[in-house]
Amino acid sequence: MCAKEVVRRYKPFLDEIGLTYTQYIAMMVMWERHSLTVKDLGELLYLDSGTLTPLLKKLEEKGYVSRSRDPGDERMLIVSLTEAGEALKEDARSVPASVGSCIDLPPEDAMELSRILRRMMGGFGGRP
Repeated sequence: MCAKEVVRRYKPFLDEIGLTYTQYIAMMVMWERHSLTVKDLGELLYLDSGTLTPLLKKLEEKGYVSRSRDPGDERMLIVSLTEAGEALKEDARSVPASVGSCIDLPPEDAMELSRILRRMMGGFGGRP
């Protein structure tokens, strides 16, 4: 229930830049990494290929990422950030602060919550 409410709070700000919440978190990883395998992206986002494939197709249609086979291993699909995807970062820069202003949570509580959630995810076999 809490996750749905957080996503609902993001929606108006993400609508302004034409992204869904899941597309936005994928782009956040892409802005940080610029290029990585689909497998690695899925692991970072805790998304399976059934969710990730259509999401990446949409982002590719929008011109924000490109997908290509790894020349060294044709089984691996590489996702790369495009110039348009990099430019979108500027439009998205205000999203975290905008969402933060809608949630009544002091910064120190937000940091503690983040620490706890990361620890939980580590306990589920994810990265701490």
